[in-house]
Amino acid sequence: MDNQKIKLHNIDFDEFLKAVDTCTGNVYLETEEGDVLNLKSKLCQIIGIAKIFSNQEIGEATIRCSNPEDETKLFRFNLYGEISEK
Repeated sequence: MDNQKIKLHNIDFDEFLKAVDTCTGNVYLETEEGDVLNLKSKLCQIIGIAKIFSNQEIGEATIRCSNPEDETKLFRFNLYGEISEK
């Protein structure tokens, strides 16, 4: 399945994880360094948080979703900083 990717820049990671928790499919975080984390996994969320604290922030990352509706939801979060109530 060829999914589109969403570029994220300087996000509030806590709020972003709340948005990810509302997604029904898998959500992958891909960093510039080549790391790929499935953010539906709490373990991967902890790893992502540890990465933020070690580097102060993830300046730029790409999100890939297995569900197109989740992609729309996270795209809206990226633009407007809000979680849609669907």
